[in-house]
Amino acid sequence: MEKDNDIKLIAVVGMCGSGKSTAVDYLTEHNIPKVYFGGVVINAVKEAGLEVNETNEKMIREKLREDEGKDAIVNRVVKDVKKLIEAGQKRIVLDGLYSWTEYKVLRKEFPDEMTVVAIVTPKALRRERLANRPVRPLTPAEVAERDRSEIENLEKGGPIAIADYYVDNSGTIEEFHEAFGKLMKDIHFID
Repeated sequence: MEKDNDIKLIAVVGMCGSGKSTAVDYLTEHNIPKVYFGGVVINAVKEAGLEVNETNEKMIREKLREDEGKDAIVNRVVKDVKKLIEAGQKRIVLDGLYSWTEYKVLRKEFPDEMTVVAIVTPKALRRERLANRPVRPLTPAEVAERDRSEIENLEKGGPIAIADYYVDNSGTIEEFHEAFGKLMKDIHFID
């Protein structure tokens, strides 16, 4: 694929409950298309004839990586991103970059186009938000187990640690939108 210096990808990273979906939703509301890593997993869960839930998603996510390699999901994402670029998209948000392996694949495929933005939120606030979310609420023990699993099994810490930018999400949604929107304008991702 020919390189186009005007193409920009934003990969949003962060721990569960940090506000990644809120950041992605903000961008999709600005007509930025997204490529959702979790969609690969959800489709695989459905193809296996299983109910879509936290347990089955975790099992399938880890099985895909075990069977096909740690880059199984990101390889599918790269194809989706390239299709969007070939269709003329100049701005794309990557929703769900988890692992160091995925980061390396994306950095190799899109060395100049990708910017990683980490959404950071204190653990206690993440636990509170996850307990109160309307879809798939989690107990504090489930949050702790998910954090441990994502860090140990999915190498989630690396992309957060090496992010190009960090946005604090410990206040109101309006404060987060203001801070995140300012960053997106400052780096010329949105107008």
